[in-house]
Amino acid sequence: MNVVILSLALWSLTTALPEEKALLTEPPLVPPAITRTTPARVKVELEVIEKVMQLADGVDYTFWTFGGTVPGRFIRVREGDTVEFWLENHPNNKLPHNIDLHAVTGPGGGAASTFTAPGHKSRFTFQALNPGLYIYHCATAPVGMHIANGMYGMIYVQPRTPLPKVDREYYVVQGDFYTDADFGQKGLQPFSMKRAIDERPSYVVFNGSAMSLVGDRALKAKVGETVRLFVGNGGPNLVSSFHVIGEIFDHVYPEGGSKAQDNVQTTLIPAGGSAIVEFKLNTDGTYILVDHSIFRTFNKGSLGMLKVEGPGRKDIYSGKELDDVYLGDESVATSIKATPATTPLSGIKPDGKALFLANCSMCHQAEGQGVPGAFPPLAKSDYLANISNKKRGDLVEFVLRGKTGKVVVNGNEYNGVMTPVAGLDDEKLATVLTWVSNAWGNSAPAFTTDEVKKLREALPEVKATPNGHE
Repeated sequence: MNVVILSLALWSLTTALPEEKALLTEPPLVPPAITRTTPARVKVELEVIEKVMQLADGVDYTFWTFGGTVPGRFIRVREGDTVEFWLENHPNNKLPHNIDLHAVTGPGGGAASTFTAPGHKSRFTFQALNPGLYIYHCATAPVGMHIANGMYGMIYVQPRTPLPKVDREYYVVQGDFYTDADFGQKGLQPFSMKRAIDERPSYVVFNGSAMSLVGDRALKAKVGETVRLFVGNGGPNLVSSFHVIGEIFDHVYPEGGSKAQDNVQTTLIPAGGSAIVEFKLNTDGTYILVDHSIFRTFNKGSLGMLKVEGPGRKDIYSGKELDDVYLGDESVATSIKATPATTPLSGIKPDGKALFLANCSMCHQAEGQGVPGAFPPLAKSDYLANISNKKRGDLVEFVLRGKTGKVVVNGNEYNGVMTPVAGLDDEKLATVLTWVSNAWGNSAPAFTTDEVKKLREALPEVKATPNGHE
């Protein structure tokens, strides 16, 4: 009898709360901060949708999603709220699904209460007892496969005393994906259970696809603004080493908890975990979001951008001030041994092959063969077979400024990042371009120093972008 009375009393308290419907946002957007100071009964409606979307340029994948996006919709409630949670499984789906919210105190985080067949919906209620940033994910067997197909997202239980106000908040979640084919192979790619079990992902990406946060989709802010990133790791397997190139996190809330660390360079985010990072933008430029397990970034897709507009601060970051010749002891000794004593070092002509091996071979490989799916070949390259005047200018720009985006070589698309090559004056650049465009079966007119100088000067002026300490 006492249990019944207690249950009725609790029910009376929860039903007396003001009611509202949660605003759920697509990544990378975050719902606005909650301004009310008392608890509410919050209704959350989240639909499971199985759909084909792009995993990389030209690469499709059948994702299982919460709300039609990967990660799923961002949920924001307040500490002390009573959450009425509805999970809806779209009738066109093929499989049952459920949800385990790490913010839930109760068996399975809600999983047992939300097992839902296609064309059905389920409901359960929980109280948001603990503030913090939490992952949610599907927990239907096989659990790993459901997560690996994109079934994860984040719920933020805002503390009763909220974090200080910032100018911008964004939502970024890393995930690892497992396809039969290697990174970049075109077409609709199936899930590979073997790769998933072996923990050998084909893709490691932010927000569900390679290069999802670059170009027009890059995060945006202005100089002087403060930014808060709600960062998660859906996994299912890898730990993330989250870093923003050119920034230092003023505050990091590890594991999405309540205690902050200050002045952090890189923060670890476990699979199924999170972190809140905050920083102020002191100067302009493009800042790069990476997993600092760095081959994942440049070879598997975990690269994003934060584009910051506004006046630069030369007192904080000058950009390049000098590009001069430096010969260390070993370089001088080697050069002297290889050069007659009567020849001054300043008279040594640059060597195209040596310049290529020193500056380009790590990506394009020593024999110019490239890396399938990552770096295009230079050897026997149709891109270099007929070099028009425009293409000659493009090559100069690619070397000096780098390139992000798609290029087609020998019928294969490459969509990655080529970093700028530093330290090449006009003569050295002309020499290495001439050598590359005439090696390994290629044939093209030589680049001259004067031509390269004119092409360099003709490049549209761009603002220097901070490379930080990378």
